[in-house]
Amino acid sequence: MKLPIFIADAFTTKAFRGNPAAVCLLENKLDEDLHQKIAKEMNLSETAFIRKLHPNDNFTQKNVHSTLTFVTMSGELKARKEEDGIVLDLPLYPAHPQKLHEVEDLIKTAIGDTLVQDVRYSPDTKKLLVRLSDTYNRSFLESLTVNTENLLQVETTGKVKGLILTLKGEPGGQTQAFDFYSRYFAPWYGVAEDPVTGSAHTVLSSYWSEQLGKKDLHAFQCSNRGGELTISLRSDGRVDIKGGAALVLEGTLTA
Repeated sequence: MKLPIFIADAFTTKAFRGNPAAVCLLENKLDEDLHQKIAKEMNLSETAFIRKLHPNDNFTQKNVHSTLTFVTMSGELKARKEEDGIVLDLPLYPAHPQKLHEVEDLIKTAIGDTLVQDVRYSPDTKKLLVRLSDTYNRSFLESLTVNTENLLQVETTGKVKGLILTLKGEPGGQTQAFDFYSRYFAPWYGVAEDPVTGSAHTVLSSYWSEQLGKKDLHAFQCSNRGGELTISLRSDGRVDIKGGAALVLEGTLTA
């Protein structure tokens, strides 16, 4: 068996930045077990499998369809290509006020005595959003040491499956202006830190749109790889998240 496979860095236009993901092209349907084995071999946070809908379809020809639909554990994810990037069509999830004392041990374990301005919780995604004090800046968030190793021992109820740290953006000057910054951690799923993730921004978009009174947002995820996202909240309760992509590897998987 020989399968074309690619690695692309998403939410960036430069190689070795953003979120690396594998894409495997399939002529025929594979067993679920083989999907998992290939994903494990690629050892990336995402591996997508694109299969022909009709035998006469051709991967080498220009795709006349502007939208691809991916079936994920979170439901259907739609992606469409635009001139300046790829847009993900995702659901928008509200983040509700969260009593600090109920999650204080988790937060202190993760970030110690770092000042916290607001805490929200998304029951739909089981993500805890922690907004750091506006007295901090981007460089503080980027250099902040986050203790994810002990979070599994502190949070065992199953209520929280992801930790979002976020910070209000800074005015533009010599650097590009962003509405907000973030980092995302999901050790409960075996991901110490996700380089750049659309899923966390389904919650972040809702929160920062409410805080800033804006439907169109520009965000930066401050992992060591970094990623830039352009966000548009829609009237139908969904959100468009756009980013660039850089192809970094093209090859053939043999098994």
